[in-house]
Parts: sequence; structure tokens; C-alpha cells
Amino acid sequence: MMFKGKVLLALFTNVFDGVASLFADTTKKKPKEIFSHWRGLEDKSAVDETMRWIEWIVSHTLLRTAESNPQGLDEFWLKQGAALLLTLMQSSQEDVQERSATGLATFVVIDDENASIDCGRAEAVMREGGIRLLLDLANSWREGLQSEAAKAIANLSVNADVAKTVADEGGIRILAGLAKSMNRLVAEEAAGGLWNLSVGEEHKSAIAEAGGVKALVDLIFRWPNGSDGVLAARALANLAAHGDTNNNNAAVGQEAGALEALVQLTQSPHEGVRQEAAGALWNLSFDDKNREFIAAAGGVEALVTLAQSCSNASTGLQERAAGALWGLSVSEANSIAIGREGGVPPLIALARSEAEDVHETAAGALWNLAFNPGNALRIVEEGGVPALVHLCSSSASKMARFMAALALAYMFDGRMDEYALMIGTSSSASTSKTISLDGARRMAFKHIEVFVTTFMDPQIFVAAAVTSTPTILSQVTERACILEAGHLRCSGAEIGRFVTMLRNPSSILKACAAFALVQFTVPGGRHAMHHASLMQSGGEARVLRSAAAAANMPREAKIFVKIIIRNLEHHQAESSL
Repeated sequence: MMFKGKVLLALFTNVFDGVASLFADTTKKKPKEIFSHWRGLEDKSAVDETMRWIEWIVSHTLLRTAESNPQGLDEFWLKQGAALLLTLMQSSQEDVQERSATGLATFVVIDDENASIDCGRAEAVMREGGIRLLLDLANSWREGLQSEAAKAIANLSVNADVAKTVADEGGIRILAGLAKSMNRLVAEEAAGGLWNLSVGEEHKSAIAEAGGVKALVDLIFRWPNGSDGVLAARALANLAAHGDTNNNNAAVGQEAGALEALVQLTQSPHEGVRQEAAGALWNLSFDDKNREFIAAAGGVEALVTLAQSCSNASTGLQERAAGALWGLSVSEANSIAIGREGGVPPLIALARSEAEDVHETAAGALWNLAFNPGNALRIVEEGGVPALVHLCSSSASKMARFMAALALAYMFDGRMDEYALMIGTSSSASTSKTISLDGARRMAFKHIEVFVTTFMDPQIFVAAAVTSTPTILSQVTERACILEAGHLRCSGAEIGRFVTMLRNPSSILKACAAFALVQFTVPGGRHAMHHASLMQSGGEARVLRSAAAAANMPREAKIFVKIIIRNLEHHQAESSL
């Protein structure tokens, strides 16, 4: 817009057209190319001072506008704001370049706290070739420009399409290189970029191959007392996610110093760092070797200490602390160590949490711990039976209820009683920390029975007792199935214990064991084939057939056993294809 030989540049005008009007002959030039046209002139004297001032003032204005993020500017950003920032990033003025990169990093973010970005704005940057420009700037020798470019790449990479472009353009290698910087700000922004890229399964291997894992681990050690470790730990947690389906899980654990660094971070003064470190250790513990390496690096003691100290912490930290102990306790040696180090009381406290995610992970950890009779007795002595009973009967999470019931079944299948007698604790003994084992057993059995019954339809069970047709058994399975239980992976010893429980004198434990084995073998479960293979190789099918025919087997357990046999036959047929 022009007024008596003057040009008005504003958010409501076309800035490119206005700047183009300053040049005598622009008939052959597109307005968006006017800045590059000026930069390529042999004789700039007529407009050079003006154009340099325009670059400076427009970059300043755009940055301030992006920071304040006023409403109603979407059209401006999409039509010319993004293009202006990208054009100004190519300026010869260093401060203009840095301001423009900062503006680009800022204007795409709509919720900084939740890392939400405007996808339309991010895609506008991508369409204008902005990713290549940012990566080129990130390769600059100037650290200020490196950090701002890395920040922009990190924010834009929240968008999956942008993340793919960043990876395709070689951005992972560039960010991994910047994460090694001795400049703290540069390294932190690069770690943020690797964190966002690590969300995508398709980028994890590339990050590891580019040396990203080592760079993140080194970053943790370089500034151990700062809050910067949160981004490195978060990225490592993402890289290790998805357990045994992700090769990077093992790769992260094998990186020299990675597990030690994460264990160290659980003691950070910053809660966010402790939370991400615990989350990373939880993910890493899905790998058998990592589990033992974490323990060797002091992970058991560190995570028990963390669990003991997080009674008033955020639910996110509580969930991850309990989850990491749950993951480590898959190993019985670790489980025993967790009990010995004082892990039972804080896990019971977390099992009492109102937050579903917290008490579910705590229930999982207590289930693993209860496999060991010494830990089972500790759980009774520390008041864990009422906590597990409450979960078993009241949690909104089927998984929490299921694992609480299994923990109680482990505790009262007879092994704990034998252990208690061996160490001199009788069922009538009473101290400040113990209760009658008989009373605890009655309480546990009552709620285990109620739990299993809630997954039964009386009419279908009556029909199934008369005729076990495939249709009837499918209806029982459909009513009984807990879909999330398909993600649980049991060892041969655990499966064997449930099979042995089918011979227990208690009809309640027989039904509970049969119910559990249905969950672990139902077709479609993530580890169902694994469990079926364990049972086949262990000769458990013979025990199951005997149980199905036993006169003293309760009706519910018999029907569940028939379903288990059917599941095993299904998996055997599948494996032979």
C-alpha cells in the first residue's frame, strides 16, 4: 500500500508487493523473489540501506508477533508470514537470520506446555523449502544460529510429515552432531529435536546409527546437575519404547554408560528429569540383558529409593517409578533384591493411589514380587493384602484388578505358608507388622472369587456345563477375556505355577488359575503363542486334560480348562502352517 511515494508494510498488507514497489523494474520478478533479486544485484547502492533496514525491522516485528501470538493471524502466517521468515533466514545480517529462525521456531507452537503445534503452519514451512534451509543453518559455524535452527527443527518435527522430511534430508545426522556440542544451549535444542524424531518408529534405527544414543548419553554426563537431562532421558525413553518388538531397546542398553547415566538421573533434583529417567529404565527393562545390566548399575537401589520418595510427587513420576520396578522384577533375582531393599512398602502405598495408571503399575510390580514367598510374606506384614483386595474389587482398571488377584493367588497358594514355617512364623503369630495368615487368606480368597465371578455369565456357564460346543466356549471366552492381559508375558516358571495351582485344594485358586491361563493363551494375545509353546513343551496339555476330567474340579474351572485346551490346539495348528 502506497501513500504519496511511501510504502506501508503491515500485517494487513502484502509485504512482498510493498517491497517490490521500491524497485524500478520488477515486471519480470515475482514479488516473493524480490529479496533474492536485491541480494543478486551488482549495484545495490540505490536501495541497499533501505532493504537492510526492512530486513531488520520486519524480522524484529515477526518475532515479536510470533511470541505474543495474537488471534486472527492464521491467514497472514499461511499466506506470507512463513515465507517472509524463510526469506529473512537467508539474509547476510547475522542478527536477522537468528531472529527469523527463532520466529520460525515460535510461530508454529500453539501450546508450549503440551508441545502442540499448528500443523498448517508447519506444512507451510515445509512447502516453502524451509526444512532444507533450517538444516543448512544448523550446519553453520555460529552457535547462536545452530541453537535457533535446531530449536525450529525440533518444534516443526512434532508434525509427522515434517519429521519424515527432516529425516529424508539428513537432519538426524545433523542433530546428532549438534547434540555433541560443548555449547549447552545447542546440545539441548538438538536433544529436543532427537526427542521429537524418536517418537516415530521409522526414525529410531537412523538415530542410533547416526550416533544419537551416544550423543544423548554423553549429554547427560556432560551436565549432570542441570535440568537439560530431561530431553536426553525422554529421547532415550522413546528409543527404548515398545519392548521386545524394538531392536533399539537392546541397542540403547548396550551403549557404554547409558544405563549408568539413567540410573544416575533418578537422583536428579528436578522431578521432570527423574520421571523421564524412570520411564526410560522402564522401557529398557523389557529386554532381558538390559534388566540385569540395570540391576548391576545400581538400578534396584536407585528405583526403590525413588519409589520411597515419590509419595507426594506427580502421578507421572509415581507411575514410572512403579513401572520401572515392575519391569525389573520380571527377574526373580531382581524381585528378591527389590524386597530386600525395602521396595514392598512404597509399592503398597502406590497401589493405594486413586490414579489408575499408578495403581495399575504398582499392582504389576507386586504381582511379580509375590511370586517369591519371602516377598509374599513381606507384602502381608506390610499391610499389602487390604491394598490388593481393594484394587481387586474396586479399581476401574481390569488389568489392575486382574494383577491384584494374581498377586493374592501367588501369596496364598501354600508356598508362603511353607516359607513362614521355615523361618519360624506360625499362622497365629502376631507382631506389630504381621496379621494372621489365616485371616489374610480368607480375605484374599473372598475377593479373588468375586473378581473371577464378574467375568462369568451364569446362563452361558450353565449351558457350557451341559455341552461344550465351540459356540458356547467362544461365548464364555468373549465374556471372560481381558484384552489388555494379552500384553503380559509370563515365564515358564509362572505358567507352570498356574498349572500347578489347578491341583490346589482350594476351588477358588483352581478357578483363578484357569481364568489366568485363558487370558495368557487366548488367540490374538501378543504373547499367546509364546505361552502356548511353553505349555506344550512342558507337557502341560496332559495336566489340563486330567484337570478337565477331575471330579473335584469346580464347574467354572473345568469350563476354563476346556477353553485353554482349545486355545493350545489353535496355536499348535497355527504354528504348523
